[in-house]
Amino acid sequence: MDDVRWKQRLAGAASAELEAEIDVFETQLRLRKDGKIEDKLFAETRLRRGAYGQRYDNGRRYDGEKDQTIAFPCGDLTKGPETVWDAPGMVRIKIPFGALTATQLEVMADLAEEYSDDILHVTTRQDIQLHFIHIDDTPDLFRRLAAVGITTREACGNSVRNVTGCPVAGVCKTEAFDISPYAKALAHYLLGHPDTQDFGRKFKIAFSGCATEACGLALMHDIGLVAVTRPGDAGATERGFEFYVGGGLGAVPHQALLLDGFVPEAELMPLTQAVCRIFARHGEKQNRARARLKFLVKKLGLPAFKQMVDEERAKIPPEARWSAWIDSVAAHDQPKRPPAPALRKAGDAALDAWWQTNVRPQRQPGYAVVSVTLPLGDFTPDQARGLADLAREYTGDTIRLTVEQNLVLRWVPEADVPQVYARLAALGLAEPGAESIVDVTACPGTDTCKLGISASRGLAGELRTRLAARSAGHDEALGSLRIKVSGCFNSCGQHHVADLGFLGVQRNVEGRRVPHFQVVLGGQWTHNAGQFGLAIGAVPSKRIPEVVDRITSLFARERSSGERFGAFIKRVGKSKIRDMLTDLMDVPPYEQARELYHDWADPREYGIGDIGVGECAGEIVSVAKFGLADGERVVFEASEALERGDAVAAAKGALAAMLLAAKALVRQQTFDIGDDPARIVEEFRARFYDTKLFFDTYAGGKFAHYFFALAARDLQAATLDDAHHYVEEAQLFIEAAYACETRMAQAGATAPA
Repeated sequence: MDDVRWKQRLAGAASAELEAEIDVFETQLRLRKDGKIEDKLFAETRLRRGAYGQRYDNGRRYDGEKDQTIAFPCGDLTKGPETVWDAPGMVRIKIPFGALTATQLEVMADLAEEYSDDILHVTTRQDIQLHFIHIDDTPDLFRRLAAVGITTREACGNSVRNVTGCPVAGVCKTEAFDISPYAKALAHYLLGHPDTQDFGRKFKIAFSGCATEACGLALMHDIGLVAVTRPGDAGATERGFEFYVGGGLGAVPHQALLLDGFVPEAELMPLTQAVCRIFARHGEKQNRARARLKFLVKKLGLPAFKQMVDEERAKIPPEARWSAWIDSVAAHDQPKRPPAPALRKAGDAALDAWWQTNVRPQRQPGYAVVSVTLPLGDFTPDQARGLADLAREYTGDTIRLTVEQNLVLRWVPEADVPQVYARLAALGLAEPGAESIVDVTACPGTDTCKLGISASRGLAGELRTRLAARSAGHDEALGSLRIKVSGCFNSCGQHHVADLGFLGVQRNVEGRRVPHFQVVLGGQWTHNAGQFGLAIGAVPSKRIPEVVDRITSLFARERSSGERFGAFIKRVGKSKIRDMLTDLMDVPPYEQARELYHDWADPREYGIGDIGVGECAGEIVSVAKFGLADGERVVFEASEALERGDAVAAAKGALAAMLLAAKALVRQQTFDIGDDPARIVEEFRARFYDTKLFFDTYAGGKFAHYFFALAARDLQAATLDDAHHYVEEAQLFIEAAYACETRMAQAGATAPA
């Protein structure tokens, strides 16, 4: 079905705001194809819509030792793309705190089947990714998602990424309170917020319901929020959050620091907004390697950073939304069926093994949380539809994705667990070992990521198979361990916080490259990623399973009663572990050990010649350029209205384009501008016309007069001739605004005041 038919079919199904955003993106896509938007700007534009470039290895995928060519929906890529428009990409779908409805899951199943490669992939940040998507299909795909309340906006790029949260929030026995509604409210509040549009890099936020568990991983985020309570007035309990800032992984991980030990719920949004403003204003913009919040906090020091945030918070005008969302806070989901205690029957070994690792009781008596194991985070459209049917029957819309790349069903009556297991088994989704050593987490690595160095998914799959064969997930000493694999230094596999972490690197041996993984020990998954591990050495990729065997065997053999893995590693010392692995680190010449010169699940001799420029951070584009690009897009739409003979629409479009351009320049000097046309005109006049900052060889003064005059006109009376002039004037004004933005950037005059 083509875009026009989907647009017509789904008209009114989504919010007006979401529909307008997608229409804008579709126009931008058309302008880019016509060469009217520069590559750099459009790259960041599509990234902020969740459309991400990916590695495709000439359209070939590898299954074990079989070389398999796959026909993707975007066409035959076995010969490589002729242009950028022929290359497949990836769409990242934001699922705030991992919460999904059955209908949403079904829609994504349809999209994976129709536009992708029949796989839905769960990420370590509770997103869903669809790979091998053609850029031309993205507006269609976005509309179908919007119709069920999902947006991909700001899933990538220099923006606030998906807000994550504990998947068992609301049913967890150790939580202070349910963080779900807070995570939902903050995600929607920050989406497209003016104060989050001028970051130098991405920005990540996570919520946790308690301090001791791992589900929220608050301490490895730009902002980490941990639910806490304290006594309030008249014996009431006051809700709030421990507010952490400056966490992050990457090549140099930083643990978040406590900005405030108790932030009342009413201050959650404005304080987050203040942090975002400080990051946008003072964060690094030129050197992307140091453009995360963690580097700014470190550079300034926490006391100075806190002072800046507090001063900025005092400047933020109150918003009605702050109190409105608090008044509407309620439990996110409710049970479908009444509680019923477990009626387990002995004798079913498979059910017993699965129950041991994949089922846990809820805080609410008679209910259980069921973890659905998704190996490597992948499941098929048919499995997704089966899960949606199962949820409708047993739990309702209580589906959550997890940061361990699984899915959980909440509010399952304990008596129904055997029936749920049988349904999952019929779908091929009843593997045991969820949240155990068998449940290996991995980023996409060299499968689809342009930055991938080593095959993280290939290694994770091999480890999973071997550990499952050993029944390691059911071993008391080993079952609680976590293994996480990252294919490059961006650390998307979160290897720093694993008991056993592996980081993809390479080595050169006699002129040949050999895939390796750094072995990382000492990470702490619990206590919200309470500690980061360190590498002890690099081992060839094909020998990593032996590394796991040796370390886990030593732990099982020599651990003290009740001793945790982290304490064990600290007691025996990393030097002993490294000495035990030294023989595995040596790489013989190619002729003596050819297998080491190949990565997992790839028959080719290892090489990363197809590694590309990653897009995880996006391009550095000033906030003004985004506004000016919006102005260009709107004046283009005004010219289309003129061609249709709609003079009034063309005239209004011309003014709207000028207002966008003027606002873009004003926001380079002050955040608090708003959308009121009169305010924009007033601020532009004071800051750019009266100061002559807008004047140059482009006759900026004259073009500013066009803007002032048009803002004062009765556009309802515009004729076609009038509208033609207005559109031309708007185009000239936007050109002058671009010139002004360039001068400001060169003069360093862009710091907001």
